[in-house]
Amino acid sequence: MKPTLKILFLVIFGWCGLHQSAGLALPPPDEIPEEVLRNEIILEGISPISGEPLSPAEYAELQARLAESPFPPQVNPKIQELVLLLNIRKFLQILTPF
Repeated sequence: MKPTLKILFLVIFGWCGLHQSAGLALPPPDEIPEEVLRNEIILEGISPISGEPLSPAEYAELQARLAESPFPPQVNPKIQELVLLLNIRKFLQILTPF
């Protein structure tokens, strides 16, 4: 067999092999595309307290109850003073870099 004929056979069979393997990379036709799944609206929420499924109205109500607290957040006065001193130090470092 001539070398050019061998190369021609290799090119043809190689192209056929690549052509067949390209179809193997596709997902099955019955699988839902990721783009569609990303756009789906989730109609159920999960309670962060108990982990049980909630309807959208129950989930919104729970989030509202968790957001409003009857007690203001309490911070230790020593920590408040430390944060104030760190902020003053940070401001002074901006004014005097050395």
